[in-house]
Amino acid sequence: MNKKINLSVSTFLILSVFLILNSCSDTVKKTNKKEAPKTVYASDVIPFFDHWKLILGDGSNAGFANNFENRDYFYTVDDENSNWIVFKAPNGGNTHGTSNNTRTELAQAKKWYPATANDKLTATLKVMNVSATGDARVAASYAVVVGQIHSADKHENEPLKIFYKKFPGHSKGSVFWHYEINTAGDDNSGRWDYSSAVWGHDFSVLGSEENTYPEEPEDGIALGEEFSFEVEVKDGIMSLKFTSEGHETKTFTKNLIESEYTTASAIPEQIQKLFVPLGQDGVERKNAYAGEGCFFKLGAYNQTNGKSPEENRNWCSGAETHGGDIQKQYADGNYAEVWFKTASLTISKDAVSNEGYFSLNDKIN
Repeated sequence: MNKKINLSVSTFLILSVFLILNSCSDTVKKTNKKEAPKTVYASDVIPFFDHWKLILGDGSNAGFANNFENRDYFYTVDDENSNWIVFKAPNGGNTHGTSNNTRTELAQAKKWYPATANDKLTATLKVMNVSATGDARVAASYAVVVGQIHSADKHENEPLKIFYKKFPGHSKGSVFWHYEINTAGDDNSGRWDYSSAVWGHDFSVLGSEENTYPEEPEDGIALGEEFSFEVEVKDGIMSLKFTSEGHETKTFTKNLIESEYTTASAIPEQIQKLFVPLGQDGVERKNAYAGEGCFFKLGAYNQTNGKSPEENRNWCSGAETHGGDIQKQYADGNYAEVWFKTASLTISKDAVSNEGYFSLNDKIN
């Protein structure tokens, strides 16, 4: 009788151990089984993508970028404090429209008219990289445009470009903005940009030799340092506001419907030194951008390209492009990268479709 009882107890103990081990095994399997992380799209970070089309660094128009990413050019990152939208553009690749430069950039799907506008764009961002190569004597080298107002009509000039530029070896770069004249007449080759410093230098501060750089700006912005801008156009006047913690807030205004540059004698000294020697000595039509549809842009419009400085000493950097191989450019720092944390857009009730701009420029790739 005792023998049978002992056998039953032994069997019970063995069975119990088996069940416990099996249960532990199931628990480990469940613990080790991880769900795939959910993709955070740009439209989750800033939900305003119904109002923009996205141009990528390969020159293509990705359209409305809701629930969209492209790991080469446009995606999101989490820096443990916030989600950011990444815009990345190499020095060399296919371009959009007639530009010499690559861009990964949002372009507004509607256009508005400065004289009747009540439109506003705001953004908070940080520039993470500018080109590692270029020519210090070329003003566009080591720069990226992070926000624009662009004309959709006639010459398609740009009444606003917001730049960040940092020379190699400097810890701080400059933020400045440009007004490009809307050239009088049919010949746009004489157009030029007037540059205004926000923090640091303006566009015209150059190196004396290809690899000799000017003094580092004392009040500049470092790579990875946040700053914000507000652009408002109302009743023909463009108002700009720039803010960054630890830096003086800067404000500017510019009339977009009445020009101050209608005669050769009105061309500023900065332009006389930087553009006129290259034959870019045009004047602006009296009404500037009045009557032309304009629209906002936002992202990374890389200003450094691989074209020879002999073609244009202001805009052609002769930088490394590895023959257009983007992975090689990304590997050795020959690209622009800009992260946006927040942005907002206010659109005039009178805004109309900007499809004509896209249908024209999408064909030029």
